[in-house]
Parts: sequence; C-alpha cells; structure tokens
Amino acid sequence: MKKVGAGLLILFLTLEVLDRCFSLPAPGRDSPYATVVVARDGTPLRAFPGDDNVWRHPVLLNEVSPLYLDALVRYEDRMFRWHPGVNPVALIRAGFQWVRYGRIVSGGSTITMQVARIIHPTRRTLAGKLVQMARALQLERHYSKNEILTIYINYAPMGGVLEGVEAASRAYLGKSSNRLTHAEAALLTVLPQLPSRLRPDRYAERAQLARDKVLRRMKGQWPDAAISDALTEPVYAQTVRAPMLAPLLAERLKRSAAGRTRVHTTIDVAAQSTVEALLLDRARGLPPRVSIAAMVMDNETLDVLAYAGSADFSDKNRFSDVDMARAARSPGSALKPFLYALAMDEGLIHSESLLADVPQSFSGYEPGNFQQSFHGPVSVSEALLNSLNVPAVEVLEQLGSARFVAMLRRGGLKLEFPKGAEPNLSVILGGASTTLEHLVGAYSALARKGLAGTPRLLSDAPLEERRMMSEGAAFIVRDILETGGPVGRITEGRGPYRGFAWKTGTSFGFRDAWAVGVSNRYTIGVWVGRPDGTPNPGFFGANVAAPLLSDIFTALPDGLNTASNPRPASVTEEVICWPLGTRADGVNARLCPVQRTAWLLDGAAPPTFPDRFRNGLPVFTYYVDRITRQRALPECARHPVEAFEAARWPAVLEPWLDSGLRLKSLPPKWSAGCMLAPDPGGSITITGLNDGAVLRRPPGKETPKARLEVRGTDAEVNWMLNGRFIGRQSAVVPQIVDFTEAGRYDITAFDNYGRYGRISVSVQLGR
Repeated sequence: MKKVGAGLLILFLTLEVLDRCFSLPAPGRDSPYATVVVARDGTPLRAFPGDDNVWRHPVLLNEVSPLYLDALVRYEDRMFRWHPGVNPVALIRAGFQWVRYGRIVSGGSTITMQVARIIHPTRRTLAGKLVQMARALQLERHYSKNEILTIYINYAPMGGVLEGVEAASRAYLGKSSNRLTHAEAALLTVLPQLPSRLRPDRYAERAQLARDKVLRRMKGQWPDAAISDALTEPVYAQTVRAPMLAPLLAERLKRSAAGRTRVHTTIDVAAQSTVEALLLDRARGLPPRVSIAAMVMDNETLDVLAYAGSADFSDKNRFSDVDMARAARSPGSALKPFLYALAMDEGLIHSESLLADVPQSFSGYEPGNFQQSFHGPVSVSEALLNSLNVPAVEVLEQLGSARFVAMLRRGGLKLEFPKGAEPNLSVILGGASTTLEHLVGAYSALARKGLAGTPRLLSDAPLEERRMMSEGAAFIVRDILETGGPVGRITEGRGPYRGFAWKTGTSFGFRDAWAVGVSNRYTIGVWVGRPDGTPNPGFFGANVAAPLLSDIFTALPDGLNTASNPRPASVTEEVICWPLGTRADGVNARLCPVQRTAWLLDGAAPPTFPDRFRNGLPVFTYYVDRITRQRALPECARHPVEAFEAARWPAVLEPWLDSGLRLKSLPPKWSAGCMLAPDPGGSITITGLNDGAVLRRPPGKETPKARLEVRGTDAEVNWMLNGRFIGRQSAVVPQIVDFTEAGRYDITAFDNYGRYGRISVSVQLGR
C-alpha cells in the first residue's frame, strides 16, 4: 500500500509540475470577440469582426436555447457531466472501430477535448490526440463543466469566418440563438463537425442529412411529434452578411466601446427600419451628393429610437460615411421658438405682442425676410408661424444676443461661432452652428414642460435634463407651432401638417434645410443638404425637410397627437389691444382699435416695445378742428378744437396700416393753417406726382412710368407700392415706378425715423 500511495503521490506531483510547465492557454486570448452593437431588444444593428476578422458574438449559457444545449450534449458527449475530460469508453470504442474498419466510424472526442483543440490546435495525428487529451484533463482541473460548455458555444467553428452558436444563428438564420426551433438547434449542433462541408447557405442537402441524424438521436429526449415535424422542415439559410442598421451610429459607439463586445443601444428596430426606408425613398428624388439625416427621440425616456446619419449608407456619392446628425451646421431660423419662449419668461412679450415686420436697420444690421416681402404689423405668433426675420431680430435686440446664447447653453443647447466671433443679432437667423442631435434634445423641452434632454444612445446612459424654459412658455410656443395659438384655432390652425408642432430652418445660401417637430410621444429632427457645404438653390426647410418630417411622424406608432396639450395654470387666455399691447379690459375703444386673443404667461400683459424712432408716451392727445374735422393745434386753429386721446403706433408701422385702420386709429390730416407749425407731423412729401393724379399711356410707350422724389428727410427712404416693398435708397436718389396695369396705386415713402408720405394715383391704359 505504501508503494501504491507513493506512486500516486509521484503521479500527482508529476501532473502538477507538467500543469505548471505547460500552462493552459487562456480561452479566447488570441481570438477576440466581434463588437456587436445591438438594438434595445438585442437585435444586432451592426457587427465589427475581431482583429483576426472572425465573427464571434459572445453569449452565455442561459442566453442560448435549451434545445440547442440538449442536442449538443446528447449528440456530442452524453457523458459530458460525468467524465474527467476524457471518456475512456468512447476512446476504446473509436479505437476498436478504427482497427476493424481501417477508418474512423465514430469519434472519441468529448466536448472538453474539442474545447482543448480550440484553445490549443494540434495536428490530427496520434501525438496530436494525446496532447488534446492532456489538455482536456487540464481544462477539467481549472474550469467547471458550465465554463467549458460556455467556451465551446462561443468558439466552435461554424463555417467560413463564423465561430460560436450566436454568430452562426444570426448569420444563417437571422435570429438570436435563444429562439431556435428543434430543427435549427439540431443543425447548429452538427455544423462544427464539418463546418466547411455542411454550411447550410452552400450545401443545404448535406446539412439536412447531418441535421436529421441529430434529430433521430434525440428520440426519447424530445417529443416524437416535435422530431417528426423537424424532419420535414427543409434546411434554409440566408446569405451570410453582416447586419446593417443605424450603421453610422454603430460605428460611432464602437469607437467609444472601450473593449466592450456588446454595445446595447436604445434603438428600436422597427422605428429605425421605417426611418431608413423613408430616407432612402426620399433620397432617390434628390440631386447627387445631397444627403439626409434624421433622429427620433422618445420624449419620456429620452431614448433615441431611430438614428440616421446619412441618406443611404451604400451611396458614397452622397458622402454616406459622414454622420450629419453630429455635424455642426447653421440652423437658420430653427432657434426662433427658443427666442420667443425665453422672451416670454423674461416678461418682454406675450403671444400677440405687436411687432414690426418692415424694413429696419438695427445698428447697421438690416435683416430681410426669406421671401423678400414684408407684412407690416404682426403678432409674435404670426412672426413665429411665418418665420419672419425682422420681428425676431427686434425681439432679440430687446433680450440681448449674449444673454440669449447663455440661456440656450444653460438649457443644454450649445452654439458654435466662427473663431473670434461674439454673439450678435445674426445668431437668430443662423449666424451660429449646432447639430441635429442638440436641436432634437432642445426641442424636446416643448413636449416636456420646458425641460430639455440629452438624447440617450446607450441603454445604460443616465437621464440628463435641464430647464430650457418655463412650463407655461413651452405650452404657448408649442401651441403656436401646432395650432397657431388662440387666433390660429379660429382659422382652422396652421396646416398643412397637423398632429405635431413643427418649425423649419434654412441656412444662408440654401446650404442646410431643417425641420424639427414634437408630438406627445416623440421629438423628431430632419436635416437635408450637402455635407460638403455646397449650396442647393431652392432647397429650404419647408419644401424638402418638412414633408419628410411629416412622413416620419405619420409612419411611427402614436406619432401624431390625439389628445390636446393640457394648459398649465400659469397660462391664461385674454383679449389684448393693439397698439398698446396690454389688456383690452376697461380700455377706451379709441385706445384699442385692434383686439387680439392672446396667451398670457403668469398673468403678465407686457406693453409693446418702446418706439425706436419717436419719443413720447404710448397714449397721446391731439386736437381736431370742430368745423373742418382736420387736425390742428389750439394756437393755429381757425375754429374751436376738440381734444381726443389715441394710442401711438410705432413710427415704422404707421405707413403700413391699411386705410380702414388708419382712419380708425390715426389722427386726420393737418389743417392748412397748421402746416407751418414747427414739425407738425414730421411728414415726408412725395414729389413727381400729385395726390389723386390720373396717368394715361403715353404716346408710343407701353406703360406709364413716374420719377418720384421726396422732401422732408435726408435719411434712406423705403418705397412701397400698394403695400408691397419695392426698394430702399438714399433720399436724394429718385425712385422710378412702373405702372404695368390699370387701376389705383397707393405709393408710400418712409424713413427709419417714422416719417412718411403717401399719395394715391390712378392709371388708365386704354388707347
């Protein structure tokens, strides 16, 4: 017994020395897993092979179908749970068959021995088999049975560049290995025996014969009915190709994966597929090199459900490798909703505050509108809905450019400026840059009670939100953008897109077209343009980005609003007056010539901005000759005078008032006896035509023309013809007016100080 004990001790020590001298290679040390970027439900979006260009997708035992594990152990190694790594009975049987038939009839390898061959490849010789057996014993000493099985299911050869059951299941069957049928489990079980010859995508008949052998071996383990059904199922495999959804997002996250083999995103496969299909369809109708980017975010969780950085990832002509969801571009007018919301929070405006959409100069900055036309008196809601530039600059001048940019930054929306540039009035018209991702996060504040959020791309990303605006301001701006506000609802809303609030933007030179919208469930952003910054004449947000935005909202489940946006207690609906801007309640009718229904925030009805060109109180007194009913002063009137009170319109707006409103809210013309009084009205006189003149076609001429000049100002003069702006020039330069049609023409000239003159003429073109 002592000799036996000594022998065993020597054997143990020898094995210990050999184990230390020939240490076991670490599984996967030289076989890195692929990096797989997956959707929220685990569906691969895009996979990146390991450094050796082999596809391996990591998977745990509890993540694999039990059917596969049952088939694997029963078919490959029934005694797996009991042997020490080598099954002597199986080896003796395999050796006897080899001697008897001169060929291998059944293998003697255990699952542990196959794992040993995976981590330490050897030649298929007797010596190689002995090394494999030694490594198997060594494996059993260092790893549990489940750990050995885990190594196998992750590294078993599956044909071509595929290793592991998960990679094979995804590549051949298009599904996760946890959803295998009986037939599919049997197929993947037998595949590692001859991975190159049994590939189901190339040799379906061979693969089916081998699979059926496994199925029959499972008799008694699986129900007979399940085996019978599986035997009738043909082998089918899709063409092996890497998954390709949200490819630019996957590439972005892979770069920051920090060694992770599986990156879990917030992407919803159905939403992503829908968005990519819509972008691809829209791209077919766009010129070459024009790309599209789109993002869909869930308002409650801030999860990004769809992320498309380019229109077509396969089209290199469209700069498909450039992620335009992250590119800093000029947002055009897309920042205007934030300007009006923040101005409301600062108590500067309400939804119907009076603004001037007329040619103006703001310390030398002279913005124009996109359509190169002006509308005269407009409200905040009208200015926002029609994306008017001059009123936005007027509000920004009151709020302050630097302050506005700081408020946006506080709310999480960072703007980029050219090197050395400081915020100025142009920022509201696209004078800075931002990204689609940042815009989507900021716009979500309109649906999240004023809280903007950082879009979440990873399932484990924290929820980051910041206060962009008050809940009341968010409600008012969203309501304006969706329905037109209280006034808009009376006229059936804004159209043509209903069910979500939206705003467009177009950068200078038609380089970028934007549309961003919010509904109860989603915030969605769309960008269209050329990544290289080349202009696209005729491309603006309303005609290329907004229709696609509408299509995305319509295609997504619960994309459109079906319930009204609940109004917070801080918002009230009241009637206000123009031009004062304050409440109409209790105000004399003469001081309230125009009434508007407005949203007020916290009960505040801020007055109209102070007149930029004319001093004086908002309410003034004027006198009217009782006999002539013309305006006069007591000291120059020929008859007794009567005093009247009136609300003062901003000087720049008086020339734009229609005849009915002028009669209702402005004093009458000065009487002749008071025209010589010092600056009775600061008026401009138009010369070249008399008021009431009748023009006829001159002999030999097609249409009449007039050469008009002004007296009473040395500033630049703006000219309007029937309410349409036709030009601006120095007061010393004549204005040539062509009368192309017969009819009445109202001609107005005004400067930036509120001085103006007006004449009316008639044109007859009969021969």
